[in-house]
Amino acid sequence: VPSFSDKVLSWFAVNGRHDLPWQKQPTPYRVWISEIMLQQTQVVTVIPYFMRFLDRFPTVAELAASDINHVLHLWTGLGYYARARNMHKAAQLIMKEYAGLFPTRVEDLETMPGVGRSTAGAIAALSMNIRAPILDGNVKRVLTRYFAISGWPEQTSVNNELWKLAENLMPHDNIADYSQAMMDLGATLCTRTHPSCPSCPLKVECEANKTATTQDYPSRKPKKKLPVKTIFMFILQNDLDEVLLEKRPPNGIWGSLYSLPESESSTGLPPLSKLVVKGERKALKPIRHTFSHYHLDISPIRITAKHEPHGVSENDHWLWYPLDHSLKVGLAAPVKKLLSSLASNP
Repeated sequence: VPSFSDKVLSWFAVNGRHDLPWQKQPTPYRVWISEIMLQQTQVVTVIPYFMRFLDRFPTVAELAASDINHVLHLWTGLGYYARARNMHKAAQLIMKEYAGLFPTRVEDLETMPGVGRSTAGAIAALSMNIRAPILDGNVKRVLTRYFAISGWPEQTSVNNELWKLAENLMPHDNIADYSQAMMDLGATLCTRTHPSCPSCPLKVECEANKTATTQDYPSRKPKKKLPVKTIFMFILQNDLDEVLLEKRPPNGIWGSLYSLPESESSTGLPPLSKLVVKGERKALKPIRHTFSHYHLDISPIRITAKHEPHGVSENDHWLWYPLDHSLKVGLAAPVKKLLSSLASNP
């Protein structure tokens, strides 16, 4: 009788994804970049970002030596910017501690900023053929349905059970193919809604399929209502069609990205931005930006400003940003949206 892994590998040979960009030359560097980008993000969204990123930073050495602003600029739009900052730190760690070569032990890979156990397993399995389990969202969905495991997968007891299963089910050969196959199975057949059970190689033994309860697995995270925060963002625009931007601190939301001066009060301009205020104020249409843990309601206020190069352009914390986006810096997503709407509706 074919084993679990035999069935998965046979299915993968015919139906799996074999032409993703990071599968061509699956070096540890390329697999690492793809895995970090794929955290919280769909494959179809990641592909163009991956291609641009590898074009600009083809090696870990070039990524480590780059300015964080250039990294964040290429990341703009992908969200979860801590991933980019951690990637930059990890590249520098690899150059410093491992002479530019990726460590080959999963435990060492896990010490890299932004790399957890599953990502470390993916790098080891996909690029080095090391027998290390993967437990991303796709694999969790396959396993919870196959074994009918109740409980939210992030609960410690459920998570531990899934890791044990992921490890025990792994074959001793064809590690890279099996690891990719499990992710593909979850991404293409065992999808969150409307799974294609009749086409699944595991359908006969799958407990959820046998009892027609696929919709019950994996158990959902207990819902809680997201709180709402409100801020005012000030668009200080000068006669040269430039807007004053402020660099955010490295930690917290949009860390190290450029954003608009903001305040919880409609009159609370930061000290330096007060120097460039000319006069006219106009409230623009509010926008909502939703994070994983709260909604942020932004009320933009457009203010006519005078161009004051001294004390602004000399200070890395502030800069005048042209509305034609010709300056390449990392922008907070809602700020990019606001500035693009300004450029198209001056």
